[in-house]
Amino acid sequence: MENKMQTVVLALGGNAITRVGERGTFPEQLKNIAKVAESIAELVIAGYRVLITHGNGPQVGNLLIKNELAKDVVPPMPLDVCVANTQGSLGYGIQQQLRNVLLEKGCEKEIVTFVTQVVVDPHDPAFYNPTKPVGPFYTAEEARQMEKTRGYRMVEDSGRGWRRVVPSPRPLAIVERKAIRKALEEGFVVIAAGGGGIPVVQDEKGHLKGVEGVIDKDLAAARLASDIGADVLLMLTSVRKVIINFGRPGQKELDCMTVEEAKRYFKEGHFPPGSMGPKVEAAITFLEQGGQKAIIGLLEEAREALQGQAGTAIVH
Repeated sequence: MENKMQTVVLALGGNAITRVGERGTFPEQLKNIAKVAESIAELVIAGYRVLITHGNGPQVGNLLIKNELAKDVVPPMPLDVCVANTQGSLGYGIQQQLRNVLLEKGCEKEIVTFVTQVVVDPHDPAFYNPTKPVGPFYTAEEARQMEKTRGYRMVEDSGRGWRRVVPSPRPLAIVERKAIRKALEEGFVVIAAGGGGIPVVQDEKGHLKGVEGVIDKDLAAARLASDIGADVLLMLTSVRKVIINFGRPGQKELDCMTVEEAKRYFKEGHFPPGSMGPKVEAAITFLEQGGQKAIIGLLEEAREALQGQAGTAIVH
C-alpha cells in the first residue's frame, strides 16, 4: 500500500526534456515535458509529496553555443548564470505543463520553482582536475587559442573535436533547503536544484559567490533529498532496471540490492561513470545519510517503481 505522506525526490535527466536528434526548440521541450508530466501527475494524485529535480545538459550546452556565436554582440554569461537561466526556463515549462495535466485530471495543485544554489568546497579536487565536457566542439587550433586567451582547459572528445572541460565538484549543502522543505510541508509541488544546482562557494562571513562548474545532478538530488528529509530518492532514466555484467556472460537485471551489494558491484566496475555510476553512488549516499529507499527505473514506470513493481530498489 502506498504511503500517502511520503516525500519523494524525483530526478529527471535533461535528455528527457530535449531528446536525442531534436533541435531543442522550446515547443519541442514543452511537448516532452507534457509527457513527463503525466507520470509525475500520477504521484501527486496518489498523495505523495513530490519534489522534482532535473538535468540541463542539452539546454546549458545550447546556451554556451549562443554565448560563443554572439560574443561580439552581447557579453557572454558565465556558466553559473547559464545554469540559473535553465533552472528558470525548464522550471517554467514543468510548472506549466504539470499544472495543465493535473487540471485535466481534476486536481488543483500549486507548483513552484526555486532558483537553487548548492555549496561546494573551493578546494574540491575537481577544481584542480576539470573533467566535465560542456559546450560546443572546436578545432585543435581554436582549442589552443581558447586555452591561451581564456584560460580554458580543452580536451579532445571521442574524435568529434575539442571541448572545454569544467570542474564537477561534490555538493555539500542546498542553500535554500529550509524554504524548499517548508513549501513541501505546505502542500506545494516543488521544482528545485535543476541541473545539479548553481555551484557556489561560501566565505567565512557566509557570503556566497558563483563558480564555474557543473554539479552532477544525481549527486545533487541525493544531497537535496537528505537536506529536506525525503523518504525516497527516485531516479528516472531510459533503462528499466540496473544491470550487472552488461554485455557479458551473466548479464542480469536487478530488482533490488542492498547498500553493501551496491558498493561491491560499484567497486567491481559494473556501473560506468558516464551512465549508471553516478545514480548508484547517489543512491548509496542518500541511504547512508538516513534515507529509506532509493529507486532507479523508467520514467514511464514511476508510480509502479514506488509500489515495488518496477525498477531497481536500493535498500539498507
